Parts: sequence; structure tokens; C-alpha cells
Amino acid sequence: MEFLGEVIGDVVDFFATAGSELWEVIGLTFAVSGTATVIGAAIGIPLGVALGIGTFRGRSFTQAVVNTGMAIPPVLAGLVVLLLVWGDGPGGALDLVFTPAAMITAQTLLAVPIAAGVTAAAIRSLSPDAHEQLVALRLPAAVRGRLVVKEAWPGVAAAVAAAFGRVLAEVGAVLVVGGNIRGETRVLTTAIVQEARQARFGAALALGIVLLVIAFAVNLVLIRLQREAPA
Repeated sequence: MEFLGEVIGDVVDFFATAGSELWEVIGLTFAVSGTATVIGAAIGIPLGVALGIGTFRGRSFTQAVVNTGMAIPPVLAGLVVLLLVWGDGPGGALDLVFTPAAMITAQTLLAVPIAAGVTAAAIRSLSPDAHEQLVALRLPAAVRGRLVVKEAWPGVAAAVAAAFGRVLAEVGAVLVVGGNIRGETRVLTTAIVQEARQARFGAALALGIVLLVIAFAVNLVLIRLQREAPA
């Protein structure tokens, strides 16, 4: 109990003395995870719509790829991106190693399958009558896609929430491609790892609390959006 008391005291001290560095870490966390979520949703939601209502050749294979991607270990996603941008790799000339851009790319790889898989499941859960009406209307694919997103909006919003939660909480991918460089690529999850490794458990716990508060706030916004169908 004495140890826990000391840790809690350290948490209080951390918040009392937190300065601009904490805000820099929070800002970069938002920038990296937020951008990855937006890009992941922009790619994943249309893909999920195609899997939910499409009849294209290779649909089952694509669904299997998406389902597999939903379970990809973050550290593997980071390794794939690192190999692509490292030295003589295909993107080596871009000099993206240990940069926020590489971190965003790695997290996008994690966000796309989540957004696509949850969106597809939400669309498939619509009533058979809704699907039959869409087919009977014989609308262009883009129009059908917009209509089905509107109809399945709560599930689509949940897909965005799930993608954001996936990338916000991961540490392996950003650690591999970002390197946890202070003031440049350090985000909340890598900062937690850094503090825990150095036995500064109070600081690590405080950073974890900040991460949970951010996740809670963003999910409150997304829950509200779930109740408001897009026009």
C-alpha cells in the first residue's frame, strides 16, 4: 500500500509540474492518430461499403484480407513501413524514417481494416428490405453508397471510433518507425513506455490517465455524431 501511495503522490506531482513538453506530446498524439484515423476512414469506409453491398469478383478474398488486417500486430505494421522507407527501400529517398509522417503511415495501415470491417458489418446488418430496395432502385454505385452509409450511419460512426481507438492506444508501430525521439516523435503511448522503463511509474500512470481522458472525450463526440444522421 505504501508503494501505491507513493505512485499516486507522483501522479499528483506530475500534473502539478507538467509544462509545455506534455502539451507537445498531446499535440503530436492528436496530430498523428487523428490524421491516421481520417485517412483510414476515407479509405476504409468506401471499401467497407463495397464489401457490404458490392458483388465484385474477389469480394471474398478482399474480405479475408480486411479481416486479417484487423488482427495485424501494430509492431508488424511498423516494421512493414520501416522496410519501405528505410535506406534503399522503395520510399527511402523520401527520408521518412523516424518522422511523424512515417508514424501516420503505420497507423493508417492499422486504421483502414478496422474502418472497412466494421463498416461492412454495419451495412450487412441492415434489414433485407433495405438491401432489396437499394437493388430495385437501380441507382449508380456512388449514390447507392451514400444512401447505405446514411442508413447505416450509427455503425459507420462506430467504425471511425473503433479505428481511432485502435491507433490511439497502439505503441508498437509508432515506436518502430518513430523512435520515440523527445520533442519530435514522442507520443503518449511511447512516453508511457519510456517512463515505465525508467521506473517512473507515477509519470507513466499520469500519462495513461491523459490518454484515457482523450479517448473518452473523442468517443463522446463520436457518440453524439452517431445520433445525427448525415444529410
